[in-house]
Amino acid sequence: MSTLPGKIKHEIMKAMPPTVFFFFILHVVSLIRSLMVKGTGLSIPTTTSVLIASLILGKSVLVADMLPFINRFPDKPLIWNVSWKTLMYAIVALIVHYLERLYEYWKEAPNLIVANHALMADISWARFWAIQILLVTLILMYCAIAELARVIGRHRLKTIFFGPLPAPHE
Repeated sequence: MSTLPGKIKHEIMKAMPPTVFFFFILHVVSLIRSLMVKGTGLSIPTTTSVLIASLILGKSVLVADMLPFINRFPDKPLIWNVSWKTLMYAIVALIVHYLERLYEYWKEAPNLIVANHALMADISWARFWAIQILLVTLILMYCAIAELARVIGRHRLKTIFFGPLPAPHE
């Protein structure tokens, strides 16, 4: 058997956990956004766009984890790496979230500067920050689970969550 199919399978299996996680949380965010903007006429992402975004985010997390400054505190208590990674991913999420809103305005504007001005004038900052807080909370959950898996092992974490649990020691 060739090593190429094995490597492709390995990469797909590595990308699965973050992709599934982001697929789920982006649907939660989309649902919350749709409830917040119900009746305003704003468009809501479809499952297809959420799937594409989750595939991109899942692979992006794996690429980011290979960068030396992301796993900055591997030998300290987990809170260090969890906090650091949450901060890094939250900054990226903030930028992407803003650019996503900007793109909606850019479709209607003659140029990017006009689109940005219109966005700044029209944006509901309360809604924007509510979604951002939700994203940061979900990113924090992802980082905590990922760091726990790194330390105790994916197999052990999976066993703890889904069983079968080992017999208790007496």
